[in-house]
Amino acid sequence: MLYTELYHDLNLDAVEAEGIATELFVKNYLLLTLINNETVAATSEEYIVEASNYYNKLSEKYPLVILDEESFERLYNRFLELRTDKQIETMQEAGENSVEEDDELSLTEFLRTSSDILTSEESAPIIKFVNALFYQAVKRKASDIHIEVHEKRGEVRFRIDGILTKNVDLEKKVIALIISRIKVISNLDISENRIPQDGRTQIKISGESLDIRVSILPTFYGERVVMRLLMQSGSVPHIEQLGFPDETIHDMRTLLRNSHGIILVTGPTGSGKTTSLHAFLQEVESPELNLITVEDPVEYKSETISQIQVNEKVGLTFAAALRSILRQDPDIIMIGEIRDEETAHIAVRAALTGHLVFSTLHTNSAAATISRLADMGIEPFLISSSLLGIMAQRLVRRICDECKVEDTIAEDFADEYQLAPDATIYKAVGCKKCNYSGFSGRQSIGELLIMDDMLKDLLKETTDEHTISKALEAEHLITIAMQLKAMLLRGETSLDEAIRIGLSHA
Repeated sequence: MLYTELYHDLNLDAVEAEGIATELFVKNYLLLTLINNETVAATSEEYIVEASNYYNKLSEKYPLVILDEESFERLYNRFLELRTDKQIETMQEAGENSVEEDDELSLTEFLRTSSDILTSEESAPIIKFVNALFYQAVKRKASDIHIEVHEKRGEVRFRIDGILTKNVDLEKKVIALIISRIKVISNLDISENRIPQDGRTQIKISGESLDIRVSILPTFYGERVVMRLLMQSGSVPHIEQLGFPDETIHDMRTLLRNSHGIILVTGPTGSGKTTSLHAFLQEVESPELNLITVEDPVEYKSETISQIQVNEKVGLTFAAALRSILRQDPDIIMIGEIRDEETAHIAVRAALTGHLVFSTLHTNSAAATISRLADMGIEPFLISSSLLGIMAQRLVRRICDECKVEDTIAEDFADEYQLAPDATIYKAVGCKKCNYSGFSGRQSIGELLIMDDMLKDLLKETTDEHTISKALEAEHLITIAMQLKAMLLRGETSLDEAIRIGLSHA
């Protein structure tokens, strides 16, 4: 079977036939796959010469198929993933067996690294292990990699959907070598293990660049590492993809059409604030506007927006950067976080002088944000005249539909959270599809406060959080707790997850 036209199928699976040297096939760009339940050898027009030369040497002649470029690339990456999965399974044993040998590895050996970790042919087990670790983290959609060391052993954990899950246990000697390797690729001092160090590195996986922020901290039993995986601007979701209800998105778009004022996104660490801000920037971006951001760190790199990285060591704080930004004729300013009174005052002044300002605050609700601004010394009349709206948001883990089972509500829980005792809810179990976590992906929920006449009148009298909260509920603000309750009763999340996120505030 030889297709005269290019064959297109993005869902072809990698096939490993018995007695076949898969590595050699992949090296010669000849890939075994199934088409119409028949094992075929596939290649692309670009690699037809290399593939044909190898194909002609084969004793068993599989039908040859020429794939289009996209289909071939997807299948080729599946073979690379297969190989890397095997590497990570065997790497711990290889690392432990060669600890003494690797102790002698020179710095030159450590520096040997290829441009793309999936195609790395490095022989050093530690280099291969670190490469496989990055690959595994990206594949499992982890936001952070934690490498910790204890009295006798160490462990690697991934933060997936906001929750830390153990990936692998390792010997302490292996952990030390892994940390040395990470220091080398992050341009940090490998001889220094007494003080904290911060660095950055960049890797390529399947042709995609990935920035990694590295933090190393000395602990009682040795150094621990946390690596944050930072995404490119291409991975920023559009405003409709954030998961908010249509009504909330419509109201947010109305706010974004303003030419000046402050829009705040609030919530705890890891609630998706930065992603929302970048989605808003994407919504308002146009060639006629000057957009400048000041962030710590720059988490989503953009090719069309001027981004400033805070560097407090040289005095480039949020406040210092903002003062300079205002002399750069900006239309829209994004401040990564309002951390202090000075930054808050400059942001308000910028909003009052004709700039649209986006920023974040660490507060638990929209009402608490107004109180926090007042605590930072912003006069109530300035809050009411500069603030456009506040989005208080959370990220809720969605329960896996494949393995969820019906749950029963305990009587005290039913009373505490105003749930009907006979309501149908579900609990997480865990299966292969959800990597035995019981959850699959996360969804944004949020309460949107819009500064209207009622709130402006209220701010003339008080900035008390409780009073504002009651007034907003009377105005039928759909709170985070209400949305959590609705998700729970629709079978989209579990009771434990709803309580963890904030059901108790209902």
